[in-house]
Amino acid sequence: MAHCVVPEAEALLDQEFPVLDKGFVRLVDYLGGDQRIVQSARVSYGAGTKSYREDRGLINYLMRNDHTSPFEQVVLTFHTKMPIFVARQWVRHRTARLNEISGRYSVMEEEFYVPAADKIALQSRDNKQGREADAVDAETAARISASLSEQQRVAYRGYEELLETGLARELARINLPVSLYTQWYWQIDLHNLFRFLSLRLDAHAQYEIRAYAEAMLHCARAVCPLATEAFEEHVAGGVRLSRAEYTAVQGALTATNDAAPANAAATSSDAATGGTAHNSLRAAAEAAGLSGKALERFLEKFATTMGEES
Repeated sequence: MAHCVVPEAEALLDQEFPVLDKGFVRLVDYLGGDQRIVQSARVSYGAGTKSYREDRGLINYLMRNDHTSPFEQVVLTFHTKMPIFVARQWVRHRTARLNEISGRYSVMEEEFYVPAADKIALQSRDNKQGREADAVDAETAARISASLSEQQRVAYRGYEELLETGLARELARINLPVSLYTQWYWQIDLHNLFRFLSLRLDAHAQYEIRAYAEAMLHCARAVCPLATEAFEEHVAGGVRLSRAEYTAVQGALTATNDAAPANAAATSSDAATGGTAHNSLRAAAEAAGLSGKALERFLEKFATTMGEES
């Protein structure tokens, strides 16, 4: 199997994508691309004879049906710089390999994160781990920003004073706040990167880590455009239903059928196609761009509700 070179990814290597006020994301290396995914799925050698369209169809099939191992054949390595509190959320994803700058060996730089004024908000009244959607007023934001900066300055001065006494770096660092920037090299396979992105791109994720996820999504699109397209279609842009939620949808469709016009023409027409609910669902699906097999799969999910039991 030939080494996989993706021109779009090559053009992206070592480019620094700024994130937050002092952070960045860099794609430093990658292994494989869309072609590696389809090759491993087909257990074939070389480029093969399959068309681009067939490759796209296979990748969508794999993503849609949770066949994850072919996606694990692709690996991306990032160099990222982020505040420590972001890193502590990030490291919860334990399927990656990382190497972080060490405060035991190195003197930490005086680089702290201060949120932009439009990101400074009060504690959410509905979400115990989030902030309100609306930022505070400009005067309050300026006061909070100044307070954060002053506390960071005092903490770093204390760190420097402890270092000057000859105290071990591993002890001098312990009072530094989690707004301090750290860096690491982070390597992960594509399947687990998509898992990371599905959680960290979500609107409920903290803004700061979401900003890094968006930069990494951009890199993933360059390395594996077809796989990332499938991820955005079936995972990031999809919605999972619980059993209760699915039952609620079935109930709504049944109610639509029960309320259908009772005239003879409507009855005969609807009987041939599964009822008014079926027609409405098909029309909505077609308007959303579904066609062919994708449309069939969608309608099959609700077939028993709409009088199409097999």
